[in-house]
Amino acid sequence: MSDGGRILPVILCGGSGTRLWPASRESMPKQFTPLVDPNSSTFQATARRVADAAVFARPTVIASAESRFIVAEQLAQAGVSADIVLEPDRRDSAAAVAVAALHAARQGPETVVLILAADHVIEDAAAFAEAARQAAAGARLGQIMTLGIAPHRPATDYGYIRMGAAVPGAPGVHRVERFVEKPDAAGAERLIDEGALWNSGYFLFRADVMIGELETHAPDILEAARAALDAATTDLDFVRLDGTAFSRAPKTSIDYAVMERTTRAGVLKVSFAWSDVGTWDAVWQVLARDAQGNAVRGRVELVETTGSLVHSEGEGLTTVVGLDDVVVVATPDAVLVSSKSHSGKVKDLVGVLREKAHPEADAHRRMYRPWGWYQRIDIGERFQVKRIMVTPGGRLSLQKHFHRAEHWVVVKGTAEVTLNDQIILVHENEAVYLPIGSMHRLTNPGKIPLELIEVQVGSYTGEDDIIRVEDVYGR
Repeated sequence: MSDGGRILPVILCGGSGTRLWPASRESMPKQFTPLVDPNSSTFQATARRVADAAVFARPTVIASAESRFIVAEQLAQAGVSADIVLEPDRRDSAAAVAVAALHAARQGPETVVLILAADHVIEDAAAFAEAARQAAAGARLGQIMTLGIAPHRPATDYGYIRMGAAVPGAPGVHRVERFVEKPDAAGAERLIDEGALWNSGYFLFRADVMIGELETHAPDILEAARAALDAATTDLDFVRLDGTAFSRAPKTSIDYAVMERTTRAGVLKVSFAWSDVGTWDAVWQVLARDAQGNAVRGRVELVETTGSLVHSEGEGLTTVVGLDDVVVVATPDAVLVSSKSHSGKVKDLVGVLREKAHPEADAHRRMYRPWGWYQRIDIGERFQVKRIMVTPGGRLSLQKHFHRAEHWVVVKGTAEVTLNDQIILVHENEAVYLPIGSMHRLTNPGKIPLELIEVQVGSYTGEDDIIRVEDVYGR
């Protein structure tokens, strides 16, 4: 057994979380957003959950190329080191699991892999680690294990698992009799009465076993994943899968590609509290609530309101009067009001917003970049104003614009500005002018974050009017 028999955790974090709009968007999906814990994202909590070196090996993260710097920064903040593998585009979970199995097999064909979603909430990390250790016993016997959650309500937003016969040699492990799709309310009641479990979406398997099942049930996915990994390149601290090969993998889930077809499916019943926080209603269920059943976040005031979730971001005050069982989410550029019972329809709303080309569908007002972030303050005809923060040592690309000039005013820290052939130090309360067509770059040479106000003036101020000549981040 490779790595002393420890479990290799693989965290999948390529989803967009549109059902938690407007807090979660394509530019900053829910797994990277502090929705539940104000000081940590669910991705960071997941990474810490598998940090016990007695049970788990160094984790691997499989993420979209667009989110690579967010992943790296949040891992550093969490104090967790990991291998980061980048997907060129989203092909759903089957392709990601195939890459995980092939990656693990390089360490040893019998390496036990744990597949985790990055957006789940589990408070009892010790109970989770113990469950993983027990399920690994079934995986070492050749089962493809999943963790089945003991249900505490007739949920219609989860799939279910019917348990079959016990597996000899692995205490608590049973064969899966059948996976059941998300039921209606009556069906959920009936499944719970029959002892069915929630399907958590966690999988444990030996690398060679999963590779064999993919070869049998989804050979095209396995072939694409193998070719993508064999032709992968290293970029900074990231492993980039080959885009041409990876795009050949059909878009499908591991549940459909393998789990619903294999004869090796096993399940371990667990009883720790768990949520995939897939909707605002699910977020409300895991948050602390007051005597009126309200969960609030940010600057919020309520009058005669019960059973509600009110989430307010930024400096604005959000108030609710005389409503029950509602979700109100206020961000600096968008507001959502929904009944809790219809919060799962937010994904449909985002589809409408995309059809009508509302930029708020996918982009936050604050956009994160590998060097820091920028936030639009104002925009109008022939101008745009942004607030920019550059982390210590951060460096923007060497670039120019064809349609706009820029004025930079430093409000905190010191900026090192490249302007054509000059290098200029710009201190607090000083400014620099960048004419149209000039070659320029911004660097933070200091030890504290650099903050500045950027005023753009010109016939076009879109982000696509950036001609990058050199970029340390490989964009």
